[in-house]
Amino acid sequence: MAVVNCTEPTTNWVIMTSDIREPARRIDGQHVPNVNPLQGVRVLEFASSLSGPYMGMVFGDLGASVVKIESPGGGDMTRGWGPTAGGESAYFLSTNRNKRSIVVDLRTGEGVRLARRLIADADVVVDNFRPDSKLRAVFSYDQVREVNPRAVHVQLSAFGTHGPWSGRPGYDLIAQATGGLMSVTGDPGGNPVRAGFSVADLTTGLFGLIGALAALAERERTGQGRLVTTSLFEAQLALHVNLAMNLFVAGVKPVALGSAHPDLAPYQAFTGRDGDFVVAVATERLWERFCQAIDRIDLLDDPRFADNSKRVQHRAVLADLLNHTFATESVSHWVGRLDRAQIPAAPILSIEQVYSIEHTSALGVVTTLAHPTAGLIDQVASPLSFDDMRARPRSAPPTLGQHTDEILAELGIDASAGAALRRDGIVA
Repeated sequence: MAVVNCTEPTTNWVIMTSDIREPARRIDGQHVPNVNPLQGVRVLEFASSLSGPYMGMVFGDLGASVVKIESPGGGDMTRGWGPTAGGESAYFLSTNRNKRSIVVDLRTGEGVRLARRLIADADVVVDNFRPDSKLRAVFSYDQVREVNPRAVHVQLSAFGTHGPWSGRPGYDLIAQATGGLMSVTGDPGGNPVRAGFSVADLTTGLFGLIGALAALAERERTGQGRLVTTSLFEAQLALHVNLAMNLFVAGVKPVALGSAHPDLAPYQAFTGRDGDFVVAVATERLWERFCQAIDRIDLLDDPRFADNSKRVQHRAVLADLLNHTFATESVSHWVGRLDRAQIPAAPILSIEQVYSIEHTSALGVVTTLAHPTAGLIDQVASPLSFDDMRARPRSAPPTLGQHTDEILAELGIDASAGAALRRDGIVA
């Protein structure tokens, strides 16, 4: 185990390289079975790209049975994105575990009839069809309800179901731009910056999941399904929280502040002699301890920093003073001091470092699955644990149409009829 970036022994911030694959979990020598709180819930996913597939994957992580309907000629568009392993794209592998894939040509009447048979047996139907797609009409909520009135139908879109933008298509980047995120991301006075994660897509999937679970809980009382809608745009507005309230209450227009917080200071990234780290001082008591920990008690007597509101007002001056101090010692020195004083602080880790630290390994967040063509692949497991047992992936992402025959058989379609559907190009 080689040390990449060693901190002082008094701190917990040690970054090491190690094998992050974890064996099946055991407690007191006994194998611990996976937790499947949504076992028995059947999800039908008509979705491509990220928001819908991510939602379907989380359903699967929690024990639901997920069938993914893919189109002929390539399936989910992300199968062609990014680096590949065993002919499968890393992007697709990242969001499609715990699913079975069936290829159905929904442009044909027979394909639509097959899909409707699958809808009839589903608890949740997820789609992110484009607003102008004929499939949005063919698989409208009215159509879904006619086949299965108990089904919860989740429709994900770029801009929602009402308003002048409702018909516009969009991707994560478009939502980050129109939803305000890019305007508050980046350095002050700099160019707008896309957030490093696909925040719009991922949060839309999570909000869709929340809506679906709420509708399933309601169905226990009413026996009826619901139409649940959300969009990339709406999900971004839901994340504005304090930024929106600052605008509503005080007319404060949010702007890009780099790593700084609009309502707290010091609460941002700073630069040590050998790298960068962050400090989060959120109370006056923390401010006092912070100044003592870095041997800058003189700042406590400076009227410009008398309380948080003053520190926010003089944020730039304070940051310059602190960076001048921090430049004298290493990141490990300052983080060690702040840790001992119980001031929230941490080095800024790269994605690669995150998966090499002991803490990530101890949590068991990374798991390994056996894929039919890519071999052993590491996956970021669910962040959820139940009774201290992490929800574990149960199966690798499927190859295109891997389960077509299996799913047809479950519909009562025998091998000869399935072969005929293949010959006609209805399934693959």
